[in-house]
Amino acid sequence: MSRVEGLETGLLLDAGNGVLLEGDLTVPPGAVALVVFAHGSGSSRRSARNRLVAEALRGRGLGTLLLDLLRSAEGEEDAIWLHLRFDTPLLGNRLSEVLGWLRRAGPCRELPLGLFGANTGASAALLAAARHPGEVFAVVSRGGRPDLAKNSLDAVRAPTLLIVGGEDPTVRLLNEAALGRLGGPRRLVVVPGATHLFEEPGALDEVARLAGDWFVEQLPVQGAVRPVVRAEGARGISP
Repeated sequence: MSRVEGLETGLLLDAGNGVLLEGDLTVPPGAVALVVFAHGSGSSRRSARNRLVAEALRGRGLGTLLLDLLRSAEGEEDAIWLHLRFDTPLLGNRLSEVLGWLRRAGPCRELPLGLFGANTGASAALLAAARHPGEVFAVVSRGGRPDLAKNSLDAVRAPTLLIVGGEDPTVRLLNEAALGRLGGPRRLVVVPGATHLFEEPGALDEVARLAGDWFVEQLPVQGAVRPVVRAEGARGISP
């Protein structure tokens, strides 16, 4: 398995049609996989929540790429009209193009890929995973909207973990409905007491643990920090 000696840099990534997107790539020494983050609902690569999760993943031996799927001007427009964040074809197409670029020319092109999607970014991650079977090895959704991926759900073959808050009933129902439509191994985990943004004490740490465990279990890696078995915490549901 290829390893990377360590890297931290900003990137401009080719998303097709002349669109360049900004990303922050951080790869710890000896990393054996790369997780690409897709943000949603007005968030960006500077999201404190996703940066906390990314830091935890790097502690497990995984590199991270935090990516803006909208350009600066588009983000400003979306902050007013709230329309681009729900444009799953646009966001999914861009993420899919970025994955293609990473495989062709990216500095970590030999590393297996995982995807982490938050909120509406989760639908973009699922759409991209459906378009890259055999290249995306695992997907994690945090408080996501997998329902927005619609017909692409059936084509997702990568093992997918859906994480929702126990106090986020609408999103939980949407995730439960999407669970049975996913085409590959899948699991839904409910974090008790957590609301949509996982702002409660310890909730985001639990997300980071669950995501790290899933990626280490599902990605074809050796040398990552393996999961710690716990007898308490989140509740899981598998179809």
